[in-house]
Amino acid sequence: MHLFRNDYSEGAAPQVMDAIAAIAGEQNVGYTEGDAHCEHARELIRQACGCPDAMVEFCIGGTSANVICLNGMLRDWEGVICTPDAHIVVHETGALMACGRTALHTSDTDGFLTPEAAERVYQFQMGTGRHMTRPAAIYITDTTELGGVWTRERLDAICAWARSHDLGVFLDGARLGSALTAPGNDLTLEHIASQVDAFYIGGTKNGMLMGEAVVVCGHGEHAARLREAFPYLQKERCGLLAKGFLLGTQFEAAFAHGDGDDQALYWQLAAHANECATRLREGLAAAGFELYGNSTSNQVFVTVSEAQEARFAEEAGCETFYVLEDGQRVIRFVCSWATTAADVDELLGLARELA
Repeated sequence: MHLFRNDYSEGAAPQVMDAIAAIAGEQNVGYTEGDAHCEHARELIRQACGCPDAMVEFCIGGTSANVICLNGMLRDWEGVICTPDAHIVVHETGALMACGRTALHTSDTDGFLTPEAAERVYQFQMGTGRHMTRPAAIYITDTTELGGVWTRERLDAICAWARSHDLGVFLDGARLGSALTAPGNDLTLEHIASQVDAFYIGGTKNGMLMGEAVVVCGHGEHAARLREAFPYLQKERCGLLAKGFLLGTQFEAAFAHGDGDDQALYWQLAAHANECATRLREGLAAAGFELYGNSTSNQVFVTVSEAQEARFAEEAGCETFYVLEDGQRVIRFVCSWATTAADVDELLGLARELA
């Protein structure tokens, strides 16, 4: 059976592999420092973001991008406000904190950072002056850890709150492709770029071998800090790939303009993963399983018994995210660019058997 463990188990989409193969014999400048492929990819991304003066750089993976960007935006005595389930808190082995930065958790429980909860943290941290870590930025993800997709209203509200407190805004876009092609999404890449100081466009989880494209689009103090610090932190924090042109080549292929009305490859791959996830989500609900959380993206969360959990893990490679108070398990299935409708239907056959 096809595994639904994550969206980076496969190598890469054929079009991306073809692009890499096509330059196999080329000689390029290293470290993303002016090679034709990185420069072309940068220009394509600036066009897609509607931000012609954006700084666009390429990182190996999401943890690298998060650590470098947040380190660049924060000073030693400053921290970042985030939800308690933020990726920088629960899934990066304390990488940010190991660099001397502090994550300041809110009480939000659904993956979305709210102005109300952020305000409580801000007021508490500012209460005793130099004796507390000073908030200087917020961290949000699209999609959230539970697969939720930010709306324009929600994003505008938290960004307006951050600006009113002179805080930087950083958006983790590891699954940004899925978020922006999810059913009901009303955000665009251009709108995100107009609201945040910096974000990244995830490639690792959307059909590339590896790589994330960091976009520094803001013009305030925190964006300025990051623009200056990024090149040095990327090297210092071991995030600079010698064969950086391989990253540029992949984003070049992903964001090349489609023919006629066709979308660029990046959005095609993400939309396909979402379509498979919608098919799976609807099928699991029809089979009698209770969906968990607010995901409309390529991640599907469902509540199961311990026995069902074991079978799904064995057959489909799903991961367990939570154990609820009543002993029920919350497991996650993830669809990717490589998932097919037949793969989904096979899993649904198992689901109907276990239900």
